[in-house]
Amino acid sequence: MSADLQFTVEPTTQPASDDQRAEILANPGFGQKFSDHMAIATWTKENGWHDARITAYGPLELSPATAVFHYAQTIFEGMKAYRHPDDSIHMFRPEANAARFARSAHRLALPELPEAAFLDSLRKLVEIDRAWVPGGGETSLYLRPFMFGSDPFLGVRPSAHVTYCAIASPAGSYFANGVKPVRIWLSEEYTRAAPGGTGAAKTGGNYASSLLAQAEAIEQGCDQVAFLDAVEKKWVEELGGMNLYFVLDDNSVVTPELSGTILEGVTRDSILKLVTDLGHHVTERKISIDEWRDGAASGRIREVFACGTAAVITPVASLKWKDGEVQVADGNGGPVTAAVRSALLDVQYGRAADTHNWMTRVC
Repeated sequence: MSADLQFTVEPTTQPASDDQRAEILANPGFGQKFSDHMAIATWTKENGWHDARITAYGPLELSPATAVFHYAQTIFEGMKAYRHPDDSIHMFRPEANAARFARSAHRLALPELPEAAFLDSLRKLVEIDRAWVPGGGETSLYLRPFMFGSDPFLGVRPSAHVTYCAIASPAGSYFANGVKPVRIWLSEEYTRAAPGGTGAAKTGGNYASSLLAQAEAIEQGCDQVAFLDAVEKKWVEELGGMNLYFVLDDNSVVTPELSGTILEGVTRDSILKLVTDLGHHVTERKISIDEWRDGAASGRIREVFACGTAAVITPVASLKWKDGEVQVADGNGGPVTAAVRSALLDVQYGRAADTHNWMTRVC
């Protein structure tokens, strides 16, 4: 049944009223309110994937012995649907998220959901909840597909019962008052991932392990935390939930190379193509923390920006560590960061030609 899995649609009998929805869409925030429906499907050893449906958004009933609570066998994705000027709704590179979801599932010993079923679940979820896709500004409908071991069994083995789910949340601009350059705290005690670990998978444990370092960053007056490699503690990897890019004084652009410990971000990959479109030479290679510190101090590094689904592209103002801090240029971001950000948003919101065929029309 898994090969031709399709999601049936069961409309909720208790949707939010037009007034309730309008109130939420007027100020959606991020990840706080959810649409009327969700996608859900079940996998078992005996039957594979089955019982796939779009149904009313609501609680999941789980045993206290459910595997995910004890062994963290879980993965997720983050992506968005956008309302274009002609009122059509589009998703950005959903195939890339489907492929990464499958890679993450393999690493966490979870069953791979067929790419066609993954895309079917999101298309039908967005279709039935299209009224929840806000319009104007940098608003969107944030989509969160996830999968977890739902076997009520205490024992260290891959779960024999797995649940796939996808929910949708209207999202406002990540920067309600305009894009704000962020200060970065360098974590010298904690690391995000190690070779052979789960760094390249989008799994909950990676984010849980970053929270203490993120709290440390906040205590230091910073907005985000940067992690180094776990072996030499020398090479820049990524932030707690975003990839990094560096703009050099020769107008070239550099980003840390994928090493198995860095998440292969969809936004990261898109920027590789966009900076080339804008006429910059881009390189994926190792970047040491000394190169960042010394380059920012000397002016060799003119801009630094972070990228991810939620915040899109965020300029980095400075890097702080226990013995000092260095500002990047004037601390206000730069023209390359602004140009790449505009180029990406213009494609996502239908204001520019989609030359890379990234947008998938839903309805």
